[in-house]
Amino acid sequence: MPRHKSPTRRRMLRAEVTRTERTSPSFITLTIQGHDLADFDPMGFDQACRLFFRRDGQRELAMATASHNGWLAQFMLMRPAVRPWVRLYTVRAFRPEAREMDIEFVVHGHHGDHGDHGGAGPASAFASHARPGDPVGLFPEGIGYLPTPTAQSHLLVGDESAVPALLSILEQSPPDLTGDAYLEAPTGEDIRPVAAPAGVTVHWLPRDDHTAVPGQLALRTVTSSWKLPPGRRVYCWVAGESGLPTGLRRHLVKEQDVPKSDVSFLGYWRHGKSSPG
Repeated sequence: MPRHKSPTRRRMLRAEVTRTERTSPSFITLTIQGHDLADFDPMGFDQACRLFFRRDGQRELAMATASHNGWLAQFMLMRPAVRPWVRLYTVRAFRPEAREMDIEFVVHGHHGDHGDHGGAGPASAFASHARPGDPVGLFPEGIGYLPTPTAQSHLLVGDESAVPALLSILEQSPPDLTGDAYLEAPTGEDIRPVAAPAGVTVHWLPRDDHTAVPGQLALRTVTSSWKLPPGRRVYCWVAGESGLPTGLRRHLVKEQDVPKSDVSFLGYWRHGKSSPG
């Protein structure tokens, strides 16, 4: 079973910010728009994009031009004075008729910049201060949500860096989907209504402790309370700070006898290490 699926079209795309919205105390949604987005190949669910934005003092957004994975070599050869920031983000929503996309950022954190994912680093600063007309670049990536075809139930788990992906998965799932979704968030004020299928139980886990490592609350909660439904095959999708997906995958496989092929685990970032770029 594949662990990742890439879009057919992958080239650099340019767009600009059109509006921002404070979704909750810890999240900001940026809407971007541009003619290039006509070439975006939407895959839905947890699809990600590389997002490029200017560093402080840069007047222009310099972009690599190569398609597929050739962009990285070009990017690394750029002089630091012109090389933009780049982070990986989930596509929260895409409206092809308007050539418009929403991307949700975590902005109220104490653990630095963690990709999809916000924090107190450059991506958080960019989202917090973004204005209409600010240029951005995009490079489409793929999806890691690839359910086992014979799965009869789902277990979906993530910290705040994975909340946008989890919400996107739930909103786009078929109405007969069943299972449990655990969403860890920095505060209770970040809890919001979720458009989940009726058969999915959504568990919000507000941390309310800025000294705690994100993801550990979700890890403790799921390992202590979730049990594999007898006689049912479960597909598990787990993402966030690396300790959560690696720790939960180990528990599911060793303690719950979930086949490795039924677990998709994605380490979006690592506590104590900043994102490259």
